[in-house]
Order: sequence, then C-alpha cells, then structure tokens
Amino acid sequence: MHILPGSGSDMHEMSITQGIIDICDKHAGGRRVLSLEVEIGELSNVVPEAVEFCFEACSSGTLLEGAHMNIIRVPGRGHCQDCGAETALTALFGACQFCGGYRVSVLSGEEMRVREIEVE
Repeated sequence: MHILPGSGSDMHEMSITQGIIDICDKHAGGRRVLSLEVEIGELSNVVPEAVEFCFEACSSGTLLEGAHMNIIRVPGRGHCQDCGAETALTALFGACQFCGGYRVSVLSGEEMRVREIEVE
C-alpha cells in the first residue's frame, strides 16, 4: 500500500508504529480497522517485536484499536554481480554465499510497508 519514510535505525519503532497507524487511518475512510498486514524486511533495521509491542499503545483511541496486526518478515536477498547468483543476505553489505564476493545488489529485505488493511 505505502512505504513508510525513514524506516531505518534513525527512526524509533514507536514512530514507525505511529506511521503505520496514520497510513491505515487515512485509508480506512472513517471505518474501523479490523486487521492489517505489514511487511518488515530483515535488512530494514526495524525490530518486528518492538513494533508489535508499540501497536497496542499507539492504536488506543483510534480506528485501529483492537485490530489484529500480522507482520510478514521479508528475508534479505541479493544478486551477486561477480558470479550472477541470487543469494541470501543477513546484512546490507553481506557477501555472496556462493562465491564470497561483496558486489551484491539488494533485491529484497529493506521493505517496510503496510501491505493490506481490512475495514468494517
């Protein structure tokens, strides 16, 4: 649906959670939100458990109060420019698991977005 700005180590999970709520509130059209699906990439420096923890407090008194939040963790994947392989990444500047090269372009894992909301 929307990508949240600044979703990195400079942005605290409370602010990220508030951004999620703001996006959902805007798109709910005044209707109560029953559930939402959020993608968080393994390379995004966002701690999913912290977002889950903050969600109840941040959503209190909003259209999202009581909503179920499902977090989908997106694994880090990259393309090695040395050997051409698609490789798993656990860090932004990780090495290719096949050839050990460091010229790896990130394909996925930096995501931080609200993917879906269900409203009344």
